[in-house]
Amino acid sequence: MQLIAMHGWAGDAQGWEPFQSDWSARGWAWQCGERGYGGQAPRPVLWQNNHGMKLVIAHSLGPHLLPAAVLAQADAVVLLASFGAFVPGGASGRRLRSAVAAMAEQLSGAEANTMLQTFMERAAAPQPTSLLPPGITSAPLDASGRQRLGKDLALLAATTGLPPGFPLQARVLIVEGGEDQIVNPQARQQLRSLLPAADTLVLAGVGHCLLSPALVPTVCGWIEGLQ
Repeated sequence: MQLIAMHGWAGDAQGWEPFQSDWSARGWAWQCGERGYGGQAPRPVLWQNNHGMKLVIAHSLGPHLLPAAVLAQADAVVLLASFGAFVPGGASGRRLRSAVAAMAEQLSGAEANTMLQTFMERAAAPQPTSLLPPGITSAPLDASGRQRLGKDLALLAATTGLPPGFPLQARVLIVEGGEDQIVNPQARQQLRSLLPAADTLVLAGVGHCLLSPALVPTVCGWIEGLQ
């Protein structure tokens, strides 16, 4: 088993720490992509060889941040609190597009760190941010981090469906947070309609960051069932 993990917008590779001991205990070869928003350097991902099963696990915008050539080779994909098009149509979509535009403006000013902290509070809710692994809000943003966050925020607003290279023949698990305040219910429904053969799991009482003790064993158990 080769496993590639990709965080979402305003995340970093540290977000996968709750999974890593379980992956290693199972003997899976894993690597975590890193966009370099905060203190870590950008880190690309590549499949190491053509042996065994290739699995992608990605959170939120994560699948859209992977190179199409990497995503296309996956035999299975786990989508955590993800979406095809982030901004739905209609009035709710117009409100969300305005909110994203305001976030982009704040990124270039003194409000950037406050905006990111507010975003993380909403992403974690209804759980507290104290349950999150260390992330990019633990230190002030530098210019390169702001630039990458702004570029990827524009990508998020422009998403229209499955990311380029998505392997339609792959086995797919969609995991949703029942109390997700970031991904609109219409966007969640659209993703399910784009992947009608996918297995779907809704974790009740948790938000966008899926802060549930059931997450790691459930996802790892689903992966084991593929082998």
